Amino acid sequence: MMRTIVDELRSGTQFPGMKMGSGWRRFLFLLPVMIFLPYLLSVLELHQFSTTVDQPKKHGMKAKHLVLGPVAGQGLDNRLHCKGTKALNKTQTASGSLNSGENVAFVTVFTIYNTSENNIEKRSSDLVIVGNTSYSKLERSIAILDSFIKFIQVAMPLSNVIILTDPESDLHIDKERVTTLPIQGEYSRDRLMLQRIRSYIAFLTARLEERNKHVQGQMKHYIFTDSDIAVVDDLGQLFDKYSSFHLALTFRNNKDQPLNSGFIAVRGTAEGLQRAKEFLEEVLEAYTLRYMKASRMLGDQLALAWVVRSHPSFDPRRFSKAKAFSEEINGASILFLPCALYNWTPPEGAGQFHGMPLDVKVVHFKGSRKRLMLEAWNFFHSSLNLDDMLCLVLGSGRTKYDF
Repeated sequence: MMRTIVDELRSGTQFPGMKMGSGWRRFLFLLPVMIFLPYLLSVLELHQFSTTVDQPKKHGMKAKHLVLGPVAGQGLDNRLHCKGTKALNKTQTASGSLNSGENVAFVTVFTIYNTSENNIEKRSSDLVIVGNTSYSKLERSIAILDSFIKFIQVAMPLSNVIILTDPESDLHIDKERVTTLPIQGEYSRDRLMLQRIRSYIAFLTARLEERNKHVQGQMKHYIFTDSDIAVVDDLGQLFDKYSSFHLALTFRNNKDQPLNSGFIAVRGTAEGLQRAKEFLEEVLEAYTLRYMKASRMLGDQLALAWVVRSHPSFDPRRFSKAKAFSEEINGASILFLPCALYNWTPPEGAGQFHGMPLDVKVVHFKGSRKRLMLEAWNFFHSSLNLDDMLCLVLGSGRTKYDF
């Protein structure tokens, strides 16, 4: 059709209502617009979408507020489907039982740096605003710890939270079922991951001594976690569903770092405590002998992987499928749980690009996702809808935030 019009113009054919002088030249002037108009409309639509989600303008710039975008997993079975922050299906969580968590305690390591900041006037360069609240560096660390505790109290109301901390840190948490336990050690930033393993070992040693002295009453299982996680389901069921493991680790399909140290479950029997302690002592030895150059970050995960992979019978190909499995390693029965369920990370990294499983148990706000953790708690606190909150997390996961 377009070729016919051009040929007729060249032959001098005059179209009705068009003079051969200025009329056909005007038509030729508009011809490129007619050709490229559909492409122009597409570009305008794309621009309208990008401004709607309000993405950072410069590549690599971190957003200072939530940025919602398309969510992964739409149309996939057993994945959360969302429209904005509205869930289109329901998760398979069992949260809400008033008796949930009675025999489980969560253990995390947390310390405070630069406590003198309390006596210094807040500088605007250090402030971060989340919702209607402004945080200094110290305050936002405490706010993340507070969100960690609140998520646990919603999902598992009867569970306890134990915070292992530096005796010199001025940490006071006035909350029901929350205790702080000072443990001597080296809590500098460069040694914190190393100290975390040492603190876990010291804690398990103390629990074993209590059991030997029959001081402890009801048996408690322990879940050692980072403080930037949100528990969104009853994890006490883990110890009933898998009844024979001594400790549990979470894994992902990652060649160099298949194991994540942000979630370690330990059965509260005497044998479970002993086997977990011995296993972590092996990890600590591997850490100090092989991975001290990575002591600030990742050294613990590399040491975990080395201890597991060095066992002669272990097949690392089992990490490629997101299914739980068990393996006996140096006398310890270890349950390997997929990160996709027990250590799910918003999709900025760690390969979680296929959406959020409907039966997710734990959401881990690693690295720069910590703002998203505070935003998620604020959203849940106002809406009391877990599924919609998970849509908020899923839709915001690909954004880099400011802390």
